[in-house]
Amino acid sequence: MKSVPKLIRRFVGLLLLSFVLLVVVNIVIVAIIASGQMENARPWSTANKVAASLSQTENGYILSDEAAAKLNAAGAWAILIDNDTKTVVWHSDNLPDSVPMNYTLTDISDLTRGYIDGYPTFTSGTETGLVVLGYPKTSFWKHMWPSWDYQLIAHAPQIALIVLIVNVFVILLIYVIASTKVLRSVKPITNGIQALPSGDPVYIKETGLLSEVAYHINSTSEVLQEQKRQLQKRDVARANWIAGVSHDIRTPLSMVMGYAAQLKDAPGLTEGERHKAKIILRQSERIRNLISDLNLASKLEYNMQPISCKEENAVALVRQVAVDFINADPNIKYPIKWMSDERLTVCRVVADCVLLKRAVFNLIQNSIAHNENGCTIYVSVAEKTEGCVICVEDDGIGATDEQIEKLNNTPHYMVCDENTTEQRHGLGLLIVKQIVSSHHGKVTIDHSRYGGFSVKIILPVLRQKD
Repeated sequence: MKSVPKLIRRFVGLLLLSFVLLVVVNIVIVAIIASGQMENARPWSTANKVAASLSQTENGYILSDEAAAKLNAAGAWAILIDNDTKTVVWHSDNLPDSVPMNYTLTDISDLTRGYIDGYPTFTSGTETGLVVLGYPKTSFWKHMWPSWDYQLIAHAPQIALIVLIVNVFVILLIYVIASTKVLRSVKPITNGIQALPSGDPVYIKETGLLSEVAYHINSTSEVLQEQKRQLQKRDVARANWIAGVSHDIRTPLSMVMGYAAQLKDAPGLTEGERHKAKIILRQSERIRNLISDLNLASKLEYNMQPISCKEENAVALVRQVAVDFINADPNIKYPIKWMSDERLTVCRVVADCVLLKRAVFNLIQNSIAHNENGCTIYVSVAEKTEGCVICVEDDGIGATDEQIEKLNNTPHYMVCDENTTEQRHGLGLLIVKQIVSSHHGKVTIDHSRYGGFSVKIILPVLRQKD
């Protein structure tokens, strides 16, 4: 089962991809959020700039307009605590009333790292004192007592990598545990689906997460098995019916043919009556041949015809069939021309001699049966790269392109003329195809190069070892 490991690999790949995408998305989101905080994220730098922009005059301290604008934009206030008196000697206009004006060293220590009355503060020193910036209470959160172990900071990359690996392992473990039951249910279902086309009975335990799917597969298998039994039953009944009808027809047909043979030579009958007797005899022979073809086609279809294959010379075998037809046609209404290369005397194939002769016989008889006004039949055997090619073609009425297409693609070759219900190229070609198929060959039907009908039989060649 190659599909289950493939399914597992796909699931794991999707999981890992989802994990990577999740990390990337989180990084992007953090970057976006951080970029929005950049303007307000430098309060210490702002404190230094305010301290540098604060100048002392005769009337006191003055803050530059640029620094004042930055304070107003951030909603911050500022004070200057004198180094000697520890009192506020200057402040911005927006100083809250709750901010003290006098400080002790302890107060200065607290505000340097923390807050004044809940306002986060940031400091910068000058020659005369300490500049303190206060921001709105909800603008910053300050960690007032940061203290980190040195070894923890030094090994932070390794610790982060270990944490990442542990997280990935835990996620994979959770995934494997969660999906094991599903995968355990998938494997028998995939095996059952693959077994359905073979026609064998399929049963899957209807348990687990996919029990409903298993139920439907079991139901489908039961339906297919019932259809298979019905088809076998119907095929056996059809084969038995054909055999029975053929047997029942033979006896009265033999009597008809016997009486017709006597009447066609009876001296007491007129010439017209003897001619009618000849027609009855000829059509009776045709019925007998059709019955024989029907029986053989049925046996080949249901593998009831024993096939005894051995090495045969296709050239000699086909030539013998052609000679038999020549001897049976004293009026030379259907002359047969041997078109094989005279240098080719042997073409070895593994075949049932009787069945292969029957196939060639049917092809020649097919040309005779469908060309009442006579035609020339061309027979050849050639050894080519694709195999032993036996070709029977004629210069008769042939067939249309549509008929050729149907003959090559329909399974039973039941093609009728437009103006008659008589079958054209029916059981005879069906038997040829069945015989050739049983010999692992193929049949191709086409227009003849002489203007009529052409059939090629291609059989595997038994090549001699060097």
